[in-house]
Amino acid sequence: MFKRLLQPWLLSLLCLAALLTAPGAGAQLLPRSGQGTPSAVVSTPYVRAELVALAPQGVGPGQPLWLGLQITHQPEWHTYWKNPGDSGLPIVLEWALPAGLDAGDIAWPVPKRFPIGSLMNYGYEGTVLLPVPVTVASGFSPGPLARELPIRLRASWLVCRKECIPEEGEFALSLPVQGSTALHAAAFEAAWAAAPKAHSADGLEARVDNGSTLALTVPGLPAAWRGQTLELFAETAGVIETAATPTQGWKDGVWTATLPLSAQRSAAPEPLPVVLALQGQGLRAELPVQGGWPPMAAAATISPALEEALRANAAQAAMAQTAASSASLWVALAGALLGGLILNLMPCVFPVLAIKLVGFAQHAHAPRARRLGGLAYTAGVVVSFLALGALLLALRAAGEAVGWGFQLQSPAVVAALAVLFTVIGLNLAGVFEFGHVLPSSVASLQARHPVADSFLTGVLAVAVASPCTAPFMGASLGLAATLPAVQALAVFGALGLGLALPYLLASWVPAVANALPRPGAWMDVLRRAMAFPMFATVVWLVWVLGQQSGIDGAGALLALLVAVAMLVWALTLAGRTRWLIGSLALLALLGVLAGGLGAQIVRPAEATAPTPAVAAEGTLPAATWTPWTPGRPEALLAAGQPVFIDFTAAWCVTCQYNKKTTLADERVMATFREANVALLRADWTRRDPAITAALAALGRNGVPVYVFQRPGQAPVVLSEVLGVDEVRAAVTAR
Repeated sequence: MFKRLLQPWLLSLLCLAALLTAPGAGAQLLPRSGQGTPSAVVSTPYVRAELVALAPQGVGPGQPLWLGLQITHQPEWHTYWKNPGDSGLPIVLEWALPAGLDAGDIAWPVPKRFPIGSLMNYGYEGTVLLPVPVTVASGFSPGPLARELPIRLRASWLVCRKECIPEEGEFALSLPVQGSTALHAAAFEAAWAAAPKAHSADGLEARVDNGSTLALTVPGLPAAWRGQTLELFAETAGVIETAATPTQGWKDGVWTATLPLSAQRSAAPEPLPVVLALQGQGLRAELPVQGGWPPMAAAATISPALEEALRANAAQAAMAQTAASSASLWVALAGALLGGLILNLMPCVFPVLAIKLVGFAQHAHAPRARRLGGLAYTAGVVVSFLALGALLLALRAAGEAVGWGFQLQSPAVVAALAVLFTVIGLNLAGVFEFGHVLPSSVASLQARHPVADSFLTGVLAVAVASPCTAPFMGASLGLAATLPAVQALAVFGALGLGLALPYLLASWVPAVANALPRPGAWMDVLRRAMAFPMFATVVWLVWVLGQQSGIDGAGALLALLVAVAMLVWALTLAGRTRWLIGSLALLALLGVLAGGLGAQIVRPAEATAPTPAVAAEGTLPAATWTPWTPGRPEALLAAGQPVFIDFTAAWCVTCQYNKKTTLADERVMATFREANVALLRADWTRRDPAITAALAALGRNGVPVYVFQRPGQAPVVLSEVLGVDEVRAAVTAR
């Protein structure tokens, strides 16, 4: 009877094919230079950059026109000024403008100082706009039919925290020729206010003393500045020691300062351009160098002994890095093995374990078949996890924005799994036997290849269970994405071994088999009872697809399942009735797939509720869930409001459990309200490259992930199995 149970592996193979092909067909690329159609906004895990314009009176000769790149940084990240300081690279803008438009230099706002150990860098954090004036030629004419001008920009920047990431973006903007373009007028006004004003007072002077010290004299500074300690930024890199504290003072309203020249000075500007700043307000002065510059330092040579010492240090650092990497790998392997073991307790795996339970009972007293089945099932699980891990790594290396559990982000895969579990459930319930509905040559495959059936059971287990690994594997999977390919695949293999280990051990331990009664009528009762976990899984899959494709998509899937069930039942009939009802059922099935219902299954769900508007001060109502969008957390933090982000998905069982328990708890909601916390929900049910990038920035590849962040502080990542006390402690901690 049960020997024919696993014949639906023909459907399983089709399902696996869909699983392996769906991500490549539907995934989108992260914003990268040269890929896709340029837009006005480029978002990365570290910054959001936007091309903006200001044309109060349209585009024409003599009319003011400004372009700019506005960069919003993630907390603790920064980019660099025109002189980045001791390290870093300046932001570079390359314009492609219509004939008759000429872009000038960036009106750089006053930078901030970023000390890093004994070094000092200059740059920007938070939100900064780099405005660029554009000159319109006197003979400019866009043409009688032109209503918009194409503006193109290629920008590159280095964004740093403790580590540095070089990034670039291609931007496009259609600028109206007529009318006012003033959406970002306030941002431009703030940028102009932050740009240093020209200071041209008489008596400016720079003088080199003793060949190693630069003495500055600057009269005519604002009266409000007198007696204050000023910041100095040299516009030319490599002139002064940027990390040195200048000796400065005031005498009769004249500011004087002494600074050490760089020991490896690489520039000798004449005059010397500097920016003096006080509390974000700046003046730019060009100081004549009295007596000229001394000769610049010759390039230093490295002695053989020093070169050998540097090589030894580099080798030591490489050994230390290898040791740290090895330790991290062993931790990840242990975590993966434990996560796989715990995965057997997750609802995702129950349907497949039901199949294995019935199969184990069938072969409990046949030691050879039982052991071969255990080995084959383990091989199927491990090989499938390795295949999914390799596919994930390959797609990410190719630029695809995918994360762990990506197969259930495809409505087609969800629908295929629902069909498969419906057919298996009908078979377990005794509605049909595969030997009665399939040709004898196909129905006999199971008898000849029972090992293959066990192997394919492992494949199916991975297909439906892998999205449930995130609660126990978030950190390990995040680490795996950064490891070399062989080590990363070892982590995925350990995860598969953990999942298969209980059944593998049970199949090789005689005491487990001896504890079961002899085959009898109880096995048929067990088999029919196991149909209900299958149907419960179908209910869950229909709900998941409803979240992806809307109520119409869920209804279309139910119609498809009814047609499949009718076809299966018709094939159990005899004679002409079988062919008559079977033909009608087949036509109904084809009608669902070929008609509008099939398209409804895979189409995106329409938005059912508008996104709550951000208030004038840039904040959101406390303890009210709002959809996450790129840049929204940064905007709320900049406005001074704490943020809690729930990275979730409909197919994530742990996500739904946490949502209905901890995140719905009145004590938690009261804590959110008291702390004025904005609640953002990032729904990853369908593939979303922006959410994938945000997860990667947190070192995660799957959901659930919960993040709490205060303005000016680093984000706190909470545990995946969320607790009430944990959330309240994170929000109330100072």
